[in-house]
Amino acid sequence: MAVPKRRRSSSASRQRRMHIFINPAVLTTCQKCAKPVRPHTVCKNCGYYKGVEFINVLGKLTKKERKIKEKQIKSTEKEHSHEEKGMNMEELSKK
Repeated sequence: MAVPKRRRSSSASRQRRMHIFINPAVLTTCQKCAKPVRPHTVCKNCGYYKGVEFINVLGKLTKKERKIKEKQIKSTEKEHSHEEKGMNMEELSKK
């Protein structure tokens, strides 16, 4: 059985481990609700992926919870639609 000749110093082992680390998760925004989501996955907030509903998020909720969730989704859609709205020719000419 092979045995190392010398003990590896702490600095040498730390230099070796310098490139071993966890990368931060890459997030994108959901097209429907503008929440941060991992790429190529269904949004857990609204259940949509690429504009198509895959999960009926409101189906398992009670009536009271459903109303609250619908209000949240509508408010985020309004905010998101205002952000996407580009400037028209009049607004560009004012600048």
